[in-house]
Amino acid sequence: MIDAGIAALVAITSPVHILHLFFGVIIGLVVGILPGLGGTAGLALLLPFVFGMDPSLALAMMIGLQSVTTTSDTFPSVLMGIPGTSGSQATVLDGFPLAKKGEGARALSAAFISSMFGGVFGALVLSVAIFFAMPIILAVGFGEQMMLVVLALTMVGMLTGANPWKGLAACGLGLMLGSLGAAPFTGIERLDFGTDYLIDPLPLVVVGLAMFATPEIIDLLRRQETISEKPLMGHGWAVGFRDWMSNKWLSLRCAIIGCLVGALPGLGGTVIDWIAYGHAIQTTNNKERYGTGDIRGVIAPESANNAKEGGALVPTLLFGIPGSGSMAILLGGFVLIGIEPGVDMVTYKLDLVYLIIWSVALANIIGAGTCFVLAPQISKLTTIKYTLLAPIMFGLIFFAAFQATRSWGDLIALFIVSLLGIYMKRFGWPRPALLIGFVLADQVEELVYQTFTVYGLSVFERPIVLVLVGLTALSVFAVIRFKKEPADLSATGPHTNQNKLPQLMFLGSVFLFIGMLFVDAIQYDYLTGLFPIFATCLTTVFLMPLCFQLVTSAAPSTAFFDSERVAGTSGGLLKSNEHYIFWLFGMLAFSAFVGFVIGIAAFIFLFLLLKARLSVLRSGLGALAFVLFLGVLSDRLTLQYPTGLLQDAAGVDLPWPLQ
Repeated sequence: MIDAGIAALVAITSPVHILHLFFGVIIGLVVGILPGLGGTAGLALLLPFVFGMDPSLALAMMIGLQSVTTTSDTFPSVLMGIPGTSGSQATVLDGFPLAKKGEGARALSAAFISSMFGGVFGALVLSVAIFFAMPIILAVGFGEQMMLVVLALTMVGMLTGANPWKGLAACGLGLMLGSLGAAPFTGIERLDFGTDYLIDPLPLVVVGLAMFATPEIIDLLRRQETISEKPLMGHGWAVGFRDWMSNKWLSLRCAIIGCLVGALPGLGGTVIDWIAYGHAIQTTNNKERYGTGDIRGVIAPESANNAKEGGALVPTLLFGIPGSGSMAILLGGFVLIGIEPGVDMVTYKLDLVYLIIWSVALANIIGAGTCFVLAPQISKLTTIKYTLLAPIMFGLIFFAAFQATRSWGDLIALFIVSLLGIYMKRFGWPRPALLIGFVLADQVEELVYQTFTVYGLSVFERPIVLVLVGLTALSVFAVIRFKKEPADLSATGPHTNQNKLPQLMFLGSVFLFIGMLFVDAIQYDYLTGLFPIFATCLTTVFLMPLCFQLVTSAAPSTAFFDSERVAGTSGGLLKSNEHYIFWLFGMLAFSAFVGFVIGIAAFIFLFLLLKARLSVLRSGLGALAFVLFLGVLSDRLTLQYPTGLLQDAAGVDLPWPLQ
């Protein structure tokens, strides 16, 4: 271990490693600042660029990005009143009121110090957990790994979201999406829809962006047109630091909570900030001040949501089981650069493990320091209309998706899976559960075959397997017995029990997909067809209670009805999801005719002209700037963007940067 630690120390102090870590941190800060993205979407955007890089440098960029999105997401939470990511929702409750009082700098200062402390503490916890977990890792075989994955999926499904059946069904949908493409043991293509694109499974980048980037951007476009009238910074940087010192034990307790909860697959960043916020209310005085601008309401969640990264890396590194949606993407990134988390990594590549741990700590320090330096300038972004950012973000998302296999299939798959993500968000389905199910699909399929080939039914005689079976059963019982659905927040809106048609149509589409995959699977041999049959049957079982709830519910419930919110938007009325879906469909259709570069340029131009209400000249300059950006990337990455029917028919090669 000493040799591995020395090797990691030499690597992390090298200028090239620090430079790549800094690049990752900067990207992570930008992703956190822009509402609608977050660590999951940011990592999905980064994956195409780390392919083929030196593993240690790729790790530096990915860890740098992953570690600081929950630091910079404080900017939109405090200054805009919009959660930058799901991990900063609780910060809004007291951070935004502080900013409106002219104490934005105080709130940001306390948040950055808390985030840095939580991140470094999480890295220390991770280093200790790795050391003490070694004996346990060496005792883990195929059977134990299989039950760990089953336990993880169960916890993901039962604990994410307000309705456990939706979480379990979302996991099942993820397993079903993961079963598309060639079977791992036979190479036979399953439900390929007659296209060569699904010879391989769906790319992780495409699914990650479709679940977390597109739905969030569309939702923000619908709800928010302007961010704020003026920057809400004020003064008080030193006051924020003194606030943290006065509440250092609260920060420590919440960091411990973040580590513990982050290590539990299924919880992750969606609830940690609320757990920490609730702990702060329960354990401090003057509870009535929370929600009105209490600095403790900023310190508690910000300490926890950065510490969770160290905790979430424990199951990711030790067992290859992602604890959250962003860890699922990170796990895919590890595999992409040739690193396989698990027993072999911790046993034979301990230097990489220590490199990850220390990179987490260093990234948090760099990220917090950078946020302090850039805060005055970043606060000015709050005056920018979101409609100005959205078309550029859409362009980046489709570009990143195209990097997966560099074919039209990537763009079409992104659009189709984005439809699923948009309506899952609309109807309150937990999207992290689907992503984790998708990432673990191959592992589930392989472990089931390996376990029963090696052990047979005797696998259930192994002590650790029996313990994990008991924990799985206990977790299911506890959630069914004790988890309560939240009280209704609004009895109005198109998704109450008076108007169930949209949800029934969504469930009908899900059942159609289940039926298609099942009918396709029964045509194949045992090795090819067993897993998709298992996934479809399991998902159907979880959907039955949902259907019963939807049909028989006597009162609207936010557990499975997502009411529209109109108050607080600039125009008072919301554009529908379908309005922006039509924009994206039009962009793809036009691109299919004239080519991707011209199509995305036309999309940006029209969006800026019609939605952001810019002049023709400024809209044109925005589109031209993005075209030049695509042109530079095509040279650097040796890319050939998809051509259109018109160009193919004419047989003309377009000049740079339109090619």
